[in-house]
Amino acid sequence: MKELLNELLMEDKTFLKVPFGSGYLEIYKSVVMTWIVIAFLFILILFLTRGFTVHNISKRQAAVESFVLWIRGVTGGMLGEEAIRYADYIGTVLIFIAFSNMVGLFGFTPATMDLNVTIALSIMSIILVEAAGIKKRGVKNWLKGFAQPMAVIAPMNVLELVIRPLSLCMRLFGNILGATVIMELIKFVMPVFFPALFSLYFDIFDGAIQAYVFVFLTSLYIKEAVE
Repeated sequence: MKELLNELLMEDKTFLKVPFGSGYLEIYKSVVMTWIVIAFLFILILFLTRGFTVHNISKRQAAVESFVLWIRGVTGGMLGEEAIRYADYIGTVLIFIAFSNMVGLFGFTPATMDLNVTIALSIMSIILVEAAGIKKRGVKNWLKGFAQPMAVIAPMNVLELVIRPLSLCMRLFGNILGATVIMELIKFVMPVFFPALFSLYFDIFDGAIQAYVFVFLTSLYIKEAVE
């Protein structure tokens, strides 16, 4: 187990080294995988939305519109009426993380198994949370909120700004890493057929669950910020 964790965590994460100045600009594998997922989703969106019309819509258009309405319903339900404007962003993050977690089906390492990626996603989420709070309350009332319900706990409320993104990034990173470790162990002790079955769970179901948990917590923080 220790050797496996060292292999997964200490492997060379560099995909390409580009000469830059007196040294090299390193492009990580997780960055390349993120680009691939974004490109795939962009091409998929172009294909699925091609030829949309207002009247006499096709079955494909009806299916896409139903899916969009479903995603908006899921994210809108988590956010509540006060924060419904952020539903599309939350839905986008949900789809991106879910697809990023599922690339293991094709033998690739998920970008979310790189702590740098989960940190970036968490920082983006917390920035949105605090921006939503400032937009709703104003800067003065937002600052006063740190002293609620009493001034003595202000340091704890400030510390929460660090704890929240840390919790988000470590939860996502830890669960994806854990699933990868379990899959590697299964491949080691079982025939080829069984790892394929378990992969359907860890790469699809568990990957989607972890994406949902990430956006659910982000939505909960946004909802609290605008109340």
